[in-house]
Amino acid sequence: MTHLKTKRMTNALVKVWDAKAEKTGLHRTMYSVNGDQYIGEWIDNKKHGKGKQFWKKAGEIYDGDWIKGKREGFGILSRIDHKTKEFVKVYIGSWKNNKKDGTGMYIYSPFEFYEGDWHQDERSGWGRMHYMNGELYEGEWLKDKQHGRGLLLLANGNRFIGGWSKGKKNGAGQFFYLDRGQLYDGFWLNGVAKCGSISDFRREAAVKPTVCPLPRVCLQDPQAVLMEVRSLL
Repeated sequence: MTHLKTKRMTNALVKVWDAKAEKTGLHRTMYSVNGDQYIGEWIDNKKHGKGKQFWKKAGEIYDGDWIKGKREGFGILSRIDHKTKEFVKVYIGSWKNNKKDGTGMYIYSPFEFYEGDWHQDERSGWGRMHYMNGELYEGEWLKDKQHGRGLLLLANGNRFIGGWSKGKKNGAGQFFYLDRGQLYDGFWLNGVAKCGSISDFRREAAVKPTVCPLPRVCLQDPQAVLMEVRSLL
């Protein structure tokens, strides 16, 4: 007589072990074989929620929000200073899909930093950049370069206000030589002033004014002459 064996409805051991090993919720420090460490929240085996990640090889720490294994939300990136052997903050702000995206501040050095908009790890949108040499740029950016309208303030107080393209002055703009009391109003192409007019501007308050005021322009229509030259560029 043949006996039918009832099939046992049990999971294979490998599935049981895998279920037990699945990380969900808050966990203590998780170590990787390459020395990386993570402590924080998980969901479905992915970093999700609040957490801190340490990358040994890069010498970096990220402390902030995670979504499905990627940095997303608000977070702080710190990097080790090889001189002091201490971690210093390099970026504070928004992240999306593991990249700097949104509003944030990046600190290049104690005297050089950027604060403003980011898109896919690049300065894009509106932002303010403080340079090591004392200069300041405030305006529009695109793909990590000045692009659009912006103000460049030099260390000596002189300044340029006008158009930019791919990191260079382009289009109409005004350069204020406040140290000598003059204003250049003209047109730039790839960072070079091509045509324009110069006039006295707050000469009485200048630190090193010109010896003599500029003579009066006697052309009947100087603006028309300037427009004609621009059309030839």
